[in-house]
Amino acid sequence: QVQLVESGGGLVQPGGSLRLSCAASGSIFSIGAMGWYRQAPGKQRELVATITRGGSTNYADSVKGRFTISRTNGKNTIYLQMNSLKPEDTAVYFCYARVVTNDYWGQGTQVTVSS
Repeated sequence: QVQLVESGGGLVQPGGSLRLSCAASGSIFSIGAMGWYRQAPGKQRELVATITRGGSTNYADSVKGRFTISRTNGKNTIYLQMNSLKPEDTAVYFCYARVVTNDYWGQGTQVTVSS
């Protein structure tokens, strides 16, 4: 079992920055890829960014060049640095961790981009 706890969400003005964190606990030695998804009101959950255990990253086109995902050397904490935020980035952001074929999810953290 893996438990994920996110932090760092909040309200920010357009053009601002936020950094999200996700700390994993439990069977962390078995975690492979980790990443972030987001879900805006009335929309489906969508991929934001992923990072493998080896450090390879993947981003949604809508966030490339603005968001950066990273992972600690201990590999059980990930971050999402979000710059140049736009109102359309407003959503609940969920952290996930993959263990073999199982995905574990955090509780989500709200990000609101508004003036």
